[in-house]
Amino acid sequence: MRKLIATALGLGAMLLAAPSSGPAGAATGSAYDFEFQSIDGSPLKLADWRGKALLVVNTASFCGYTKQYEGLQKLWSTYEAAGLVVVGVPSNDFGNQEPNGEGEIKKFCEGAFGITFPLTTKQPVISPTAHPFYKWATAAAGADGQPNWNFHKYLIGRDGRLVRSFSTQTTPLSAELTGWIEKVLAEPAS
Repeated sequence: MRKLIATALGLGAMLLAAPSSGPAGAATGSAYDFEFQSIDGSPLKLADWRGKALLVVNTASFCGYTKQYEGLQKLWSTYEAAGLVVVGVPSNDFGNQEPNGEGEIKKFCEGAFGITFPLTTKQPVISPTAHPFYKWATAAAGADGQPNWNFHKYLIGRDGRLVRSFSTQTTPLSAELTGWIEKVLAEPAS
């Protein structure tokens, strides 16, 4: 019995000492290893923004959260000069809420919300066919960090590492998200 208890206590101590599977070190590489295609068809390399903070958001035009585009544009306008890049990634993965092609998506975003931040072509963000960035970000964030709906947000630090994942319900202008953005922007560029 004592041997069994000692073994159980030893296993418990090893589990408590095991590294976390959260953002720190859960995935290899950095966001700068990935590339999208811009909504206009040109390469959109995340490495082109090395040293800046990135907020990567899967978006949709016909979603109850589509109004978050307004807040994302405000974030871009407010923090761009300080080093934040907002990247919108249209996706049709949730409820068929982004059925249109790139031309229609761009026209909608610019017309309805005045979007000037970079948009990518439409991409899958979940499942085995997810864009490689989303596979990396999900691995880095852990199971709770996978997009469950449109307007899931990934905050990437100036070093290209995932800082934090924010659910759809976290609005762009929330104190929680803006606080984290300001914290990341206060760090020196590498």
